Amino acid sequence: MAQLQEKKNPGKGSGKRARSRGFHLDMTPMVDLASLLLTFFILTTTFARLQTMEINMPTAQGPDTPIPGKNALNIVLDGEDKVYYYFGFPGDAPEVKQTDLSTTGIRQVLLGEQVKGNPNLVVLVKATAGSRFKNLVDALDELKITDTRKYALVELREEDRALLATR
Repeated sequence: MAQLQEKKNPGKGSGKRARSRGFHLDMTPMVDLASLLLTFFILTTTFARLQTMEINMPTAQGPDTPIPGKNALNIVLDGEDKVYYYFGFPGDAPEVKQTDLSTTGIRQVLLGEQVKGNPNLVVLVKATAGSRFKNLVDALDELKITDTRKYALVELREEDRALLATR
């Protein structure tokens, strides 16, 4: 622990002089305590957990549920971060509009009256071969932010490609 070391100062004369005392502090127990506390706090702390989104996908044997055209919003993710969207199905010759994945883009569409005013609306998310995985994750994030409950990841069909080509 701590030790006091006394040093005698030989002096001339008969008077008593004050003795100087050396002080030595052993830091070994303090280092042990610090390492134990550090180990304890590292092992008992909870680190930031990854945030995941659970997606329940239908089975391949499940029946296809037809969706009326008035209840379908198609979001097509394309290369260069472009997003096309239209209401209805390609056979109905809908108006295709272009936007992006920003807060003033697809989020405003998902928060719009046509989407929020229809409780039966299903958002169909489709991706072209030129889109990136990041675009799909961003689109799913926007669906989560806007509290969209009904959505599905769907393959891009030939009718969709033809509709986008005529745009």
